[in-house]
Amino acid sequence: MQTRLADIAQQAQVSTATVSRVLNGRPGVSGATRQSVLAALDMLGYERPASLTTKSVGLVGLVVPELTNPVFPAFVDAIEQRLTEERLTPLLCTQSPGGTSEDRYVEVLLDHAVNGIVFVSGLHADKQANLGRYQRLRNSGVPIVLVNGYNDEIDAPFVSTDDEAAIDASVDHLVALGHRRIGLAIGPDRFVPTRRKVAAFGAALARHGLDDGGVHVSSSLYTAEGGQAAATDLLDSGHTAIVCGSDLMALGAIRAARSNGLRVPEDVSVLGYDDSLLVAFADPPLTTIRQPVDAVCRAAVDALLAEMRGEKPSRVEQLFAPELVVRGSTARAPG
Repeated sequence: MQTRLADIAQQAQVSTATVSRVLNGRPGVSGATRQSVLAALDMLGYERPASLTTKSVGLVGLVVPELTNPVFPAFVDAIEQRLTEERLTPLLCTQSPGGTSEDRYVEVLLDHAVNGIVFVSGLHADKQANLGRYQRLRNSGVPIVLVNGYNDEIDAPFVSTDDEAAIDASVDHLVALGHRRIGLAIGPDRFVPTRRKVAAFGAALARHGLDDGGVHVSSSLYTAEGGQAAATDLLDSGHTAIVCGSDLMALGAIRAARSNGLRVPEDVSVLGYDDSLLVAFADPPLTTIRQPVDAVCRAAVDALLAEMRGEKPSRVEQLFAPELVVRGSTARAPG
């Protein structure tokens, strides 16, 4: 047994005393350390003690709108990791056009007696949606936390990326490069993040003296095709730089520029939003706004845990600052 403990401790990079606490289910070990020990146990081929395999594990629903946009798998991974640290089991519910609705997923989660639900960019972010669904959840006693898309009519913790700070950083960067005709390619107006970005964009243009009364915002879908359509409108009206509401839209904007015989970034600069997986390897590598995914997800799960303990975390929205990541898709304004 001593040799086994030493092997596991070396693999997990902890003390043998810590391994002993985990294997015997004793307190005083963080969730992350506990997971490291259990992972080492599995890697070395040791069977987990029955007390660890039979112990009930709480279930938490995780509802996301899609997985085709690379930023949502990033949110899923970060939330699942944090839940696992707390020995909670996530039940992933992914929506798709014409597929299972958010409401139906919630019914399934309630049938599984989940201990709580995290919603990422769900219907709570849609200004046209009926918010009664969330009040009914609250009345049923199920703890919920909502990510991105604040609405003060919902009695629940909210955690979001600071959209205003993201737009400010984007516009400031492009102005510093000498751009005076800056456009915004954004998604549908009914979403809270869209409205926040549009409002922040107008304020940023005014702050830099660039609000000339012209049309500098083009709305479409949060897809590459939507980005291409919105960017085409902005390019046709003489914009030399385009801020996009997502990385997928930015890739579509680059395609639009090339279809118009323009070079990125020599003729037009393109700036994305999310810092999704692989955009650093786009052609050119994409300048973008990095969402603080890990910080947002950790705060969301911590708020959910507090709700599950019967506490009532603050209903003031937690905002996390994004980061401008400068790569090759932005450059000095032409001429």
